[in-house]
Amino acid sequence: MKRYIKLFCVAVSLLVTTSCTSDLDTLPLDDNQLTSNDVYGTVNGYRGMLAKCYASLIQTGQKGGDGGDGDVNGIDEGYSGYTRCLFYLQVASTDEVLFHAGGGHGTLSMYQMNWNSSVKVISYPYYRLYMAINYCNEFLRNSTEAKLEENGVYDQLKNDYLTYRAEARLIRAYCYSMICDLYGSAPFVDDSQDLGVIPEQKTRRELFDYVVNEVNDLMGDLPAAGQKEYGRVDQAAAWFLLARHYLNAEVWTGTAQYDKAYQYAKMIIDSGAYPLASDWRHIFLADNDTCSEIIWGLVQDADNAQGSAGTNFLIKALANGAMNNWYATGIGTRGWGNGRAKVSLVDKFDLHDQTFDPDDPWGDNKYDKRAQFFDKLDGQQKETWTEGKGFEKTFTKGYSIIKWRSVKKDRSQGAGDPGTVYSSIDYPLFRTADAYLMAAEAILRNGGGSKDEALRYVNEVRERAYMSGKYGTSAVSGDITSDQLTLDFICDERARELYTENVRRTDLIRFGKYTKGYNWDWKGSDGQAGNYKGQDVDDKYKLFPIPQDEFTVNPNLTQNPDFAN
Repeated sequence: MKRYIKLFCVAVSLLVTTSCTSDLDTLPLDDNQLTSNDVYGTVNGYRGMLAKCYASLIQTGQKGGDGGDGDVNGIDEGYSGYTRCLFYLQVASTDEVLFHAGGGHGTLSMYQMNWNSSVKVISYPYYRLYMAINYCNEFLRNSTEAKLEENGVYDQLKNDYLTYRAEARLIRAYCYSMICDLYGSAPFVDDSQDLGVIPEQKTRRELFDYVVNEVNDLMGDLPAAGQKEYGRVDQAAAWFLLARHYLNAEVWTGTAQYDKAYQYAKMIIDSGAYPLASDWRHIFLADNDTCSEIIWGLVQDADNAQGSAGTNFLIKALANGAMNNWYATGIGTRGWGNGRAKVSLVDKFDLHDQTFDPDDPWGDNKYDKRAQFFDKLDGQQKETWTEGKGFEKTFTKGYSIIKWRSVKKDRSQGAGDPGTVYSSIDYPLFRTADAYLMAAEAILRNGGGSKDEALRYVNEVRERAYMSGKYGTSAVSGDITSDQLTLDFICDERARELYTENVRRTDLIRFGKYTKGYNWDWKGSDGQAGNYKGQDVDDKYKLFPIPQDEFTVNPNLTQNPDFAN
């Protein structure tokens, strides 16, 4: 997978504009760039284009390393990476992380929760998702049996092409699931539509149903759970997507389907194909391609898959260069340090675990090993505010997050010591602990199963976090009692287990805590002196608006409610 991603990040320059109706068959003006005829004339071309469908969710351009040939026109290449721009919407607008920089892109509007359709950063995931959809559509148009025969590669691909097509369809279904989550009603385009046709808009319910029907239809052509090449999807990834999709059905469609969320999450657990990692910390390290828990990992590599998005962003944005003097970041002194944990996140952990011990940089002596925070910079404090002052772009306001380290699980940095320029940590898009917590939540929402079963799932995740029970010899158990297991507890436990993994906004909306009834640092604030206490905001912020620029190229669009003006 890394080999093919490297090949196509360097070679393929199928032209993509910021409109979702882009014509991917446009002939390039540069003779060194490849056309569709070049790409689909060989077996490796097909494999490389499939790799590009995967890479579109983690890479930023054709050259790698912010090489100035970004996939999406008109956007800073580093900011445009999918997992990075999703972070601003899914994490920075919640109780997890506060950003002190990036105002020119609109990231500061996330902490204030006062965005509109012209805020740049809101458009970035939109264009990224539609770009990935278009790559998948292009691959699917060219991978029918007739096209393979026409291109002279059918005999070589006849045993694989249906699997390849199912993979591209699942990637596309994931993208539409995220569009359903973030933007609700949105344009729809697939491989059956002629190039250049302006797409019609589907309702949120129609997008929801499309994802369900598409995933169920392609399921049989995917490899069985655990029987695939690392970095690619299989049936377990399809189960995971359906579990998450159904878990949010009540919010997205008005009809609860927690029974189906429970069904598919349980299938992942019962399959045993992706058992929990023995140590939670191993999931976020440079050799996590060996981690048993990652169902679908987006491939990163410091040499062959470079960029300023993905996990490179997660390490550098949350760590200052000076922090490398205290623990091995894996990137030396290259940290940017423009993001800090909000108090609401830190306080979800026991007070004993909240601070950094220089004699225990990995947190081995903590109760909950997931409490990965740093507080030793000069003047660094837990609070993200100063009494009597307004919002400050000061990186010592708030603890640093050191969950992501470009270091191996044997705690060595390997080649490039004292640190690489880019990250080799693969991004865990789907992982098993999330399935455990989804199953437990679905049970508590009357989706089936028993409370004892839900308790087992939650305690399995917590014992791993505490390195107790079968996971270690810690004298402090992570287990909770049945009386402690409530939906509010699940909501907090998801924050402890999954913080910075781009799910928090979706979770808070599902639990009814995003806009009203639960507040955090600076939520709904104008940033003025003394206004650091959070407050309720308008419910319209449960959806992001369709980017305003889209209305100049697609007359079929209608803006989301409350953002039309």
